[in-house]
Amino acid sequence: MVRSLAPLLLLLLVAAPGPVAPPAAASAATAFAPTRFTVEVVGSGPDVILIPGLTASKEVWRGTVAAVPGYRYHLIQVAGFAGAPARGNAEGPVVAPIAEEIARYIDANRLRRPAIVGHSMGGTLALMLAARHPQLVGKAMVVDMLPQPAELLGTSARNIRGLADILESVSGTGFGQNLIDSAVRMFGNDAPVNVKSDRDVVARAAHELALTDLTPELPRIRAPLTILYASPAASLAATADGVYRHAYAGDPAARLVRIDGSGHMVMADQPGRFAEELRRFLQ
Repeated sequence: MVRSLAPLLLLLLVAAPGPVAPPAAASAATAFAPTRFTVEVVGSGPDVILIPGLTASKEVWRGTVAAVPGYRYHLIQVAGFAGAPARGNAEGPVVAPIAEEIARYIDANRLRRPAIVGHSMGGTLALMLAARHPQLVGKAMVVDMLPQPAELLGTSARNIRGLADILESVSGTGFGQNLIDSAVRMFGNDAPVNVKSDRDVVARAAHELALTDLTPELPRIRAPLTILYASPAASLAATADGVYRHAYAGDPAARLVRIDGSGHMVMADQPGRFAEELRRFLQ
């Protein structure tokens, strides 16, 4: 699993739910208008925030929403990804500011300790929210992401800085743009949408992820934490188990669940199993 993701991630370097909120909360979005993402609210019930990964569209969650009804889902679309205008992500850091804006969205809309589910980069955002805003998060699920994304390449945020800086520096060149486009086409199950992502936003977000290490922040998490991680082949299962156990040792209560026969896009590769684990998590 780690080896299978390494080429893709190297390329990309360039670049419990609470009570249902009162009806008024659904229209409260006018009190705070996010600039770094947009939100589509679907269904009714306890609040669940769904965050897609790097370059991805909110549509990656559409099958999940249909398969697990009974909740009010907040589908996040990151500005600059999948054809969405860059808006607030047009310059500077991307990932950490999005986490802060999602926290503000939760507070402004009076969502009562929603469940947070994030895939890949969305998993990093889920961890940031749970660690930095523990009072706002009811529970969190991270799908196929480590607290230190660079570990997926067998290195660390500290050691990868030089390479990440070099690769980011070529992101504005024709070569860098072609590299980003190639990486985006490899990523996810909605590649025709993903390739519409803003290359500059992708490059800055990927660079930020490469230098992120949330390991020291894991002990701050108070919400129940579930980690789903993929193992595409039986021969990689033991390695994946070891990597994830070590990475999340800072939260001994975290529930680690391996999804066999799946690549990075767990929701698409194993939709039935993913829906089963999501139901268990939300219940």
